[in-house]
Amino acid sequence: MWKKFFGKTEQELNENRIDGSKSIYDGVNKDCLPAHVAIIMDGNGRWAQHKGLMRAAGHKAGVDALKQILKVAIDLKIGALTVYAFSTENWKRPHAEVDFLMRLFSEYLIKEIDEMDADHVKVRFLGRIDELSKGLQNQVENAQMRTKENTGVRFNIAVNYGGRDELIRAVKIIAEQTAAGKLSVSHIDEAQIEKNLDTAGLPPVDLLIRTSGDMRLSNFLLWQSAYAEFWFTDTNWPDFAPECFVEALTDFQKRDRRFGGLKNK
Repeated sequence: MWKKFFGKTEQELNENRIDGSKSIYDGVNKDCLPAHVAIIMDGNGRWAQHKGLMRAAGHKAGVDALKQILKVAIDLKIGALTVYAFSTENWKRPHAEVDFLMRLFSEYLIKEIDEMDADHVKVRFLGRIDELSKGLQNQVENAQMRTKENTGVRFNIAVNYGGRDELIRAVKIIAEQTAAGKLSVSHIDEAQIEKNLDTAGLPPVDLLIRTSGDMRLSNFLLWQSAYAEFWFTDTNWPDFAPECFVEALTDFQKRDRRFGGLKNK
């Protein structure tokens, strides 16, 4: 099933040549890939503005870019990919834009779930899904149930998500368990907090990518990114091609990660 992405077939994407002989994956050490990559997909609106288009066109182009990046994650067998699709603060945007984004999420699931399932992708949604429309909630639940046994890339979509909100919800669950006598204060540790986060069961973020020039977390995966390597680019999300993703991965592989310790001699 060779699906077209920006005029390229999937086969051309996987066999894309830089100099006529090398694949874009040739510089990647497949034994040293991040277990969990997180992406703040920023710049859809700026991309559209620069082209004299409506913001909606930027969001649609952003979905196309996401398809490409997920395919790369599948090709390289990256364990987990988490993307920031809609934050708890994004409700402040104009109603028309919010409504369009919600329809876009729905259309994405309808159009892509078959292919993601065929690629063994395990789909998971993070955030306050219970505050979405009933129809979208049902689609989210169906996508998660359909792919829950898949063993490929764990693809996590953060919708109506905020890192602080996630931590507050986790703390409330722990407080309720403590008040009910089900958990002693002495047993509250990092593991207890992590098991009550939306990302329970996922590894910590190794590499966090943000597009479009801004250099901040914007309330995304605050706990999970404690020791993440950051990679920023001025490229707007719709223009973030597989080559950009590969560049981020190869740069990650050059980093000296000490996690607060000292480098072994």
